[in-house]
Amino acid sequence: MGPIKLAADAESSSAASFDTHDRKMRNSLLERKKSFASVSMGEEKPFDFFRTFFEGVIAGGAAGVVVEAALYPIDTIKTRLQAVHGGGKIDLNGLYSGLTGNLAGVLPASALFVGVYEPTKQKLLKTFPENLSAAAHFTAGVVGGFATSFIRVPTEIVKQRMQIGQFTSAPDAVRLIISKEGFKGLYAGYGSFLLRDLPFDAIQFCIYEQLRIGYKAAAKRDLNDPENAIIGAFAGALTGAITTPLDVIKTRLMIQGSANQYKGIFDCDQTIVRKEGPTALLKGIEPRVLWIGIGGSIFFGVLESTKRLLAQRLPAPHQDSNTKHG
Repeated sequence: MGPIKLAADAESSSAASFDTHDRKMRNSLLERKKSFASVSMGEEKPFDFFRTFFEGVIAGGAAGVVVEAALYPIDTIKTRLQAVHGGGKIDLNGLYSGLTGNLAGVLPASALFVGVYEPTKQKLLKTFPENLSAAAHFTAGVVGGFATSFIRVPTEIVKQRMQIGQFTSAPDAVRLIISKEGFKGLYAGYGSFLLRDLPFDAIQFCIYEQLRIGYKAAAKRDLNDPENAIIGAFAGALTGAITTPLDVIKTRLMIQGSANQYKGIFDCDQTIVRKEGPTALLKGIEPRVLWIGIGGSIFFGVLESTKRLLAQRLPAPHQDSNTKHG
C-alpha cells in the first residue's frame, strides 16, 4: 500500500503544483492588465470633478504662462515668416512685441483648457473600453480646445497683429480692431483657428498620453519630470509639423484685417498655392517645430510637476461610505 500512497501523493502534489502555477500565471496576467489600466485611467479613486477642475486650472495656467514667456520670440519669427508674401525679408526687431497682452489671454485660456481637459479625460476613460483610451484622450482634447476658443482667438489675433507691427499695445489693438472691423474682427479666422487648433490639441495630447501609457507600462513605475518633458517635446514637434499648413492659412486670415484678401479657408489655401506655390503652406515650419517641440517639453514638464505638487499638498478626496465600511 505504501507505494500506491506515495504515487497518489505525488500525483496530488503534481496537480496542486500545476494549479498553483496556473493561478500565478492568471494573477500575473491580471496584474499586467491592472497596471496598464492604472496607467491610462489613474488609480481607482472617487471622481471629484471640482478638485480635478481646480488642479487642472492651476497647473494649466502655470504651464501656459511659463512656456509662452520663454518662447515668445520664436513664435514672433514664425508669424512674421508666414505673413511675408513671396520672397520678402522679415524684421527681427521687437520680438517680444505683444507679450504682455498675450499673457493676459494665455493665462485664462491655458487654465481653462486643462481644467476642462482633465475631468473630461477621466470621465471618458471610465466610460470607454480600455482599448479606446486614445479616443478618450483625442475627444477630451477637442472638448478642451473648443471650450477655450472664445478666449484664444481674440488673444491670437491681437498677438499676431502686434507681432507684425500693426499695433503697439494690446488695448489699442482691441479698440482699433473693433472700431474698424466691428466686434467680429476679434474673431477673424475663427473657422481656420478651429480647423488648426482642435486637431492640434487633440493630436498633441493624444500622442503625449499614449506615449506615457506605453512608457509607464514598460518601466512599471511613474515617470519623472525629464521623461515627461522628453515625451512632451516629441508630441509637440510632431503635431506642429503635421499642422503647419493649417497654421499658415490661419495666420493669413487673421492678419488680413479689413482688406479681405481671402474669402475663407479654401480660398486662402488656393490663393497661396496659386500665387506662391505649395511650399508656401510650409512657411515657418522650422521655427514652428522648434517652438512647439521645446514648448511641449516645458509645458508638459511644468504641467505634470504642478499636478504632482497639488496632489501632495491638497487633502485626498474622501472615499464613499461603501468603500470606507466595505
